Amino acid sequence: MSCLTSPESDCPVCPDAMKPGSPNRRRNTSLLIQREFSDGRISNVVIDAGKFFYESAMHWFPKYNVQTMDALVITHAHADAVGGLDDLRDWTNNNQESLPIYLRETDLDSVESLFFYLVDRNKQTGGGGVAKLTFETIDDSPFDADGLEMIPLPVEHGRGQEIFGFRFGEVSYISDASAISDSTTELIAGSELLVLDALRPARTHGTHFTLEQAVDEARRLGVKRTLLTDATHDIDHVPVNAELAKLKESEGLDIQYAYDGMEISVEL
Repeated sequence: MSCLTSPESDCPVCPDAMKPGSPNRRRNTSLLIQREFSDGRISNVVIDAGKFFYESAMHWFPKYNVQTMDALVITHAHADAVGGLDDLRDWTNNNQESLPIYLRETDLDSVESLFFYLVDRNKQTGGGGVAKLTFETIDDSPFDADGLEMIPLPVEHGRGQEIFGFRFGEVSYISDASAISDSTTELIAGSELLVLDALRPARTHGTHFTLEQAVDEARRLGVKRTLLTDATHDIDHVPVNAELAKLKESEGLDIQYAYDGMEISVEL
């Protein structure tokens, strides 16, 4: 926002992000896993609901015909992952009875401190409807989210701070990370697609991979295709992807930045 309001800003990315359809328009990182069962039912499993979740849902859910949310999986309890939990009332008050949310015990404690009335609906104050959420605590064991096996991928998000990524089928999803352990590397092995945090180029960050570090991780992990996410305005989508495309020619590395609303078909 400051780039758009400061007369001294020379940022090329933020003004471009205001243009309709610009790949530089980035809301909080989230993922929709949509499957169709043999009886015709559509399952919608979402990973994370951050501060801009309602805006994202308004934009993309009609396009992909998302009428219910069948499970919400949380990577960690920072605002970019749970800041939109209050907005879930629109689903549970209108389209469905309740929504199961899968998260670690420590994240539930954080959510309870932020949204006490969502964890205990008896504490609501006001006359508005409150989301009907069912909190299911998880550990590092695989769990089922509306029929989809989710394998937690413990990663470091700042020194000494562990959060989860998740593997489902041949996809490994790590939206926030600064280090990946050998044990988690083993869980990622064999994935066809990796979604990986890559905050910005050059300048190191205590809790996120830089672009260069993410590329090194993609090399090390040996996944067939990598999509980068969680970018700041230091990443200008089109020219940066043009540079990354050169890695496919030189090293056989298929690495690109993802963009909001990107659709990928995978076998699950």
